[in-house]
Amino acid sequence: MTRNRYVDLLRAASILVVVLGHWTMAAVTVRDGELTVGHLLVLAPWTHPLTWVFQVMPVFFLVGGYANALSWRAARRRGENYGAWLRARVRRLALPVVPVLLAWLAGGAVATATGVDVSTLRLASTVALVPTWFLAAYILVVAVAPVTLVAWERWRWWTLLAGALAAAAVDWVSLTTGSLTLGFVNYLVVWASVHQLGYAWVDGALGRRRRVGLAALGLAGLALLVTVGPYPVAMVGVDTAAVNNTFPTRVTMLFLGLLQAGVVLALEPAGRRLAADTRVWAAVVAANTRIMTVYLWHVTAMVLVVGVALLAGGTGMDVEPLGVTWWLTRPAWYAVLGAATVGLVLLLGRFERPVADPRPAPAWWRPVLAVAGVCGGLAGLALEGIADADGLHVWPVAVTLASLVVGGTLRPPTWFRQR
Repeated sequence: MTRNRYVDLLRAASILVVVLGHWTMAAVTVRDGELTVGHLLVLAPWTHPLTWVFQVMPVFFLVGGYANALSWRAARRRGENYGAWLRARVRRLALPVVPVLLAWLAGGAVATATGVDVSTLRLASTVALVPTWFLAAYILVVAVAPVTLVAWERWRWWTLLAGALAAAAVDWVSLTTGSLTLGFVNYLVVWASVHQLGYAWVDGALGRRRRVGLAALGLAGLALLVTVGPYPVAMVGVDTAAVNNTFPTRVTMLFLGLLQAGVVLALEPAGRRLAADTRVWAAVVAANTRIMTVYLWHVTAMVLVVGVALLAGGTGMDVEPLGVTWWLTRPAWYAVLGAATVGLVLLLGRFERPVADPRPAPAWWRPVLAVAGVCGGLAGLALEGIADADGLHVWPVAVTLASLVVGGTLRPPTWFRQR
């Protein structure tokens, strides 16, 4: 099968949009030595509709569905079992997280020892580790991909309808009972449903009319949900909203996925022509070789830049958000953060290409255990940060690392294996 370069182009472009979106939403200022952290969506409600364009995580899951369908089918043809396949996928996705967690654990220890305010450390770490939350959801969807792919091959579009109905039911019960915990079920239901669209794409089940139909259905569904339903317009979490569309994931994100999938797939012919350009393709390949490292570290880079500026007396951070000067200085802001991110990628990008694992294929439950531990550990960090008044939160990092080792994904150090 000829490689579809548009898939790689979408993967790189979607992560780039996520990065720029996070950097833009941070309205951070330093006044009289005091740090003030603002959020663009809170300060400027007029930006909420723009999130329908810039909240592009559905595109990432669409592309993931395309890639995972090809990967699992290739594994089936080779006679590779589920344990070996899942271990390889989890290694590729989870190993780049290890240095992020260790860096924040070490940084948290230094910060608490030097008297950094706990609330500041908690805010910085929860903000910096936001990318791990969606990575955990993606790893979970990858783990069930062989099952959802079989469901797609047997029932086709009925699987998407079932996903939409299930997501709506979860939301209805969650919102009417006030159970936030129940709503987290939709992290799997919604994103696995968007993932199904990638299966439809790779199987040629999305002709031009269906692509336009998907976009129209997604747009109509979103409009109905935010006008008649209880959902806010912003497809990115806003603390001032009564309902958050992303924490936990709501059915609105499924309809956003339909809208965005329909639009980007309608643009596929133009995208293929663009990706055929030698220079564009070289840039896409370069970006994709370190795409997970960029995604995981770009907010940490921003936190580091803000920290350095704060130590320097707020140099460059005294511009009032949303003013003309603030908007004019955004390109410089992007350039500084981009340079910091590139430095981290050059230092840590090698973790994204782990060496081949020569060990025999593990039993299926071991990589599944790794998935469960990674998702649990990353969820803990996203909810609680790296520290609170009681001290460092070591357990989420310990759970994540231990599950990767016990699950056969992360190999223990040589000195440990030789004992």
